[in-house]
Amino acid sequence: MHCSRTAFHSRGFEVSIERADIVVVGAGAAGLFAAIWAARTNRGLRVVAVDGAKTLGAKILVAGGGRCNVTHHAVHTSDYSGSTPALIDRVLRRFQVEDTIEFFERQGVTLKREATGKLFPTTDRARSVLDALLAAAREVGVQLLHPMRIDSVKECDGGFLIEGASGSITTQRVILSTGGLSLPKSGSDGAGLRMAESLEHSATSLIHPALVPLTLAPDHWLTALSGLAVPAAISVAGGDGKSVRERTGRPLQSIHGAVLCTHFGLSGPAILDVSRHWLQAKSSDAGAHLLINWLPGSTAQSLDQELTALKGTSLLGALRARLPERFLRAACGVAGVDGTCGIQQLTRDKRHTFTHLVCSNVVHPTGSRGFAAAETTAGGVPLSQLNLEQLESLHCRGLFMCGEMLDVDGRLGGFSFQWAWSSGFVAGTSAARSLT
Repeated sequence: MHCSRTAFHSRGFEVSIERADIVVVGAGAAGLFAAIWAARTNRGLRVVAVDGAKTLGAKILVAGGGRCNVTHHAVHTSDYSGSTPALIDRVLRRFQVEDTIEFFERQGVTLKREATGKLFPTTDRARSVLDALLAAAREVGVQLLHPMRIDSVKECDGGFLIEGASGSITTQRVILSTGGLSLPKSGSDGAGLRMAESLEHSATSLIHPALVPLTLAPDHWLTALSGLAVPAAISVAGGDGKSVRERTGRPLQSIHGAVLCTHFGLSGPAILDVSRHWLQAKSSDAGAHLLINWLPGSTAQSLDQELTALKGTSLLGALRARLPERFLRAACGVAGVDGTCGIQQLTRDKRHTFTHLVCSNVVHPTGSRGFAAAETTAGGVPLSQLNLEQLESLHCRGLFMCGEMLDVDGRLGGFSFQWAWSSGFVAGTSAARSLT
């Protein structure tokens, strides 16, 4: 294939780049990291990172409420979904939490561990993280072009031809790190997945939002509690009432954390973590639903026994110290019981209705808030299509991938960022070494 060469233009000015050794398409967390490590591994290479977003590093800047949850103090394959644990582990172990901490400390960003195990910059500013990455890229001569949208990547004369509205560039190696579909305003619109498909790859049949709030019917009793957060344990059950199973074949364990009631439905840490599992189950089972235990550690049976043993008190009086009164009054209304009357006055059926609502609340979400509100993407290019030692394509030599566009998504707590650092490191160092 003949390769035309036209200089790129960035922000209206011509950039004299007609060829490069490595081009990283997508300069988010994983892409910047890949570019940095490619240039560090072989200082003689010309490494170019291209990104089409108006705001560089937008996902980094909004992560963790603007503080950027860089990683978690303990990262295991059980914290991830998508591809199999064994494949994910082969990438994670190449660049671990300790390596992440050291990298940022060397760039002047110290991290602090919070009670949840999350690691944040001591500045509490996501900008510190992005600035450190950009400084590290400049130090090793990475050339950054942005905003510069890439439309296609094609094999060409033993390398690749990268084309966009501003021109084209030839390169020996390409690292795709364009993200998934979450937060499309940041530039993640699935273009990278289409590029991968044009180069003999296929994405998973199911791609959906992850770490995303869920919606309820407007008249659902929980939407009337907007603004209320309650600790809970959540599991996903199928239409047959049985717990859904993980990709390992084991039943999905209950997810513990705060549930935030909102005017549109449910949010909060526990809901964000369970969302990808419910959405996946819902895709093949219309009856898939959530089971919410608003009193973790109790069951409907144990709560019933506890209540019947009490004398001279009401439901509100018995549970006011364990659940918000606003929640209790609403639950009593749904169960059709008077929370102010003595427990002994309740019929057995009324009492059972209430205890099941509190400890095994069946909730049928109507959907999710979509990719615009999602923190990451479930699905993408399966790891089985890559050489896991290099994250190089098994179908297209010289093509590497990393980050969110791969079929790996972490739970809330910095795990997706650790995947970005680990996979970016592997892809960047491997691309550079392949040219040594």
